[in-house]
Amino acid sequence: MTSALTKIGSRIAALMPGRSDLAEMRRDPRRDLLAGLTVAIVALPLALGFGVSSGLGAEAGLATAVVAGALAAVFGGSNLQVSGPTGAMTVVLVPIVAQHGPSGVLAVGLMAGGMLVALALLRAGKYMQYVPAPVVEGFTLGIACVIGLQQIPNALGVPKPEGDRVLVVTWRALEEFAKNPNWTAAAFALAVAAVMLMGARWRPTIPFSILAVIAATLVAQTAGLDAAKPIGDLPSGLPAPSLSFVDLGALGSLLAPAVAVASLAALESLLSASVADGMTVGQKHDPDRELFGQGLANIAAPLFGGVPATGAIARTAVNVRTGAGSRLAALVHAAVLAVIVFAAAPLVSRIPLAALAGVLLATAIRMVEVGSLRAMAKATRSDALILVLTAVATLALDLVYAVIIGLVVAGALALRAVAKQARLDQVPLDRGDHGVEEHALLAEHIVAYRIDGPLFFAAAHRFLLELAEVADVRVVILRMSRVTTIDATGALVLKDAVTKLNRRGIVVMASGIRSDQRQVLHSVGALELLRFKGGEYATTPEAIQGARIYLEGVGLLPPPPVRKPRSVSEKAEETVG
Repeated sequence: MTSALTKIGSRIAALMPGRSDLAEMRRDPRRDLLAGLTVAIVALPLALGFGVSSGLGAEAGLATAVVAGALAAVFGGSNLQVSGPTGAMTVVLVPIVAQHGPSGVLAVGLMAGGMLVALALLRAGKYMQYVPAPVVEGFTLGIACVIGLQQIPNALGVPKPEGDRVLVVTWRALEEFAKNPNWTAAAFALAVAAVMLMGARWRPTIPFSILAVIAATLVAQTAGLDAAKPIGDLPSGLPAPSLSFVDLGALGSLLAPAVAVASLAALESLLSASVADGMTVGQKHDPDRELFGQGLANIAAPLFGGVPATGAIARTAVNVRTGAGSRLAALVHAAVLAVIVFAAAPLVSRIPLAALAGVLLATAIRMVEVGSLRAMAKATRSDALILVLTAVATLALDLVYAVIIGLVVAGALALRAVAKQARLDQVPLDRGDHGVEEHALLAEHIVAYRIDGPLFFAAAHRFLLELAEVADVRVVILRMSRVTTIDATGALVLKDAVTKLNRRGIVVMASGIRSDQRQVLHSVGALELLRFKGGEYATTPEAIQGARIYLEGVGLLPPPPVRKPRSVSEKAEETVG
């Protein structure tokens, strides 16, 4: 018990911030301050919008951006990652709010945070590299579609219809708008989205999102447009930390949603950190420490009324592009948002919901990398299938199921491709020291097969069928030096094939079995069967010699001629001749 606690303690110590982090923050603080201010300006409307979309309100989005953003910046594994509420997480939270209410979301966030810390202690971060690129691309495309559709009610200025499926809610919102159109809200949403999209092409470094939101707010206030519904009252500061939302009796029913939230938080945070690494030179995140930081952030955010957080790809990209070099930039981003919460809450409360919907519509559109999708779709049919299937599952089901489906299909297609590489080829016998006549006799009774590639469950049954068709021979030699791997299924199928050949009076011998593959063959009895009925040899020539001895013993081959030893004089005459 004591040793286990010591290991956990040392593991936690390894995940904590170190002196190198402080040294990085001191290197160029002015550049990090500017980058953090820029990211805060970009993050403000996104935090408000995602808070509203989640169902917990704009104040929840701000609390998440401040608390989770600061803690993930300090304890996370990336120098450039910016964390907070995201559209992907919002997609997961909407049905949780509908089923369990706001307190259920807070409890789910707390549980998910604990799960992320556990994953970090178990060193699970490295497994992110096994998620195929088509799954990530399809996942991102599906998220972008869901985020865009979620904004339709606010963009059209209609009350959010009942329902937990985004397609159903969108359709009902369109029906409501057709009955009572609110052209003011629609104009605000379209104008803000258009300014953001066109401005990003014209001057990418200018934060057009905040400029468009300010302009929309000024127009709505000066013109007295009641149709442009504002966010509403916001608290001037963060609430006191509390655990009053925890209901011990409901934790069991919240376990599955918590697993979904933790899975998404891990996936999106590690993906975002990887994107940040790719945009810079010399930066490399620590995946386990990133999970640890996100876990602490998600444990703390619910205490202040915040929603679950993840690393945010869009805000992280802005952070990198504006020259951030350390985690100080993400800390400044959280501090600026905290100042806004305390000092400018009355002003922020007047922002029209339609304007925030326009921000998120533009964000969803910018998430879609058309060139990357086109390249992935043209790569192979399997990649295109995985991409489309993951995107459709994200839209029709939910994000976790979509990733699981994408991974299962990708794994099945990969196994199919690997299984196709496995081959069973008949090969000619090595002539060796045998004469022409003796070699012909050997070839008449012996057939040799070489197994190339993996002998596992996806490919082994083909070998059984091919081996079972062997006829008119007395010995089969299996050359196994090129077998890359064997699993239990492959070993059992091999044993079955050997047994069937033995029943037909055909002896099976093997050569070149690798030492690392003996255990699985031994565990199912295949190795003992080969040794008892036939033989196991280190090399193919030795196996052929063993087959020759067997054929001599059953009278199918004459014994080799006995050569009389030559005298010294005969050898000398032979040499002279």
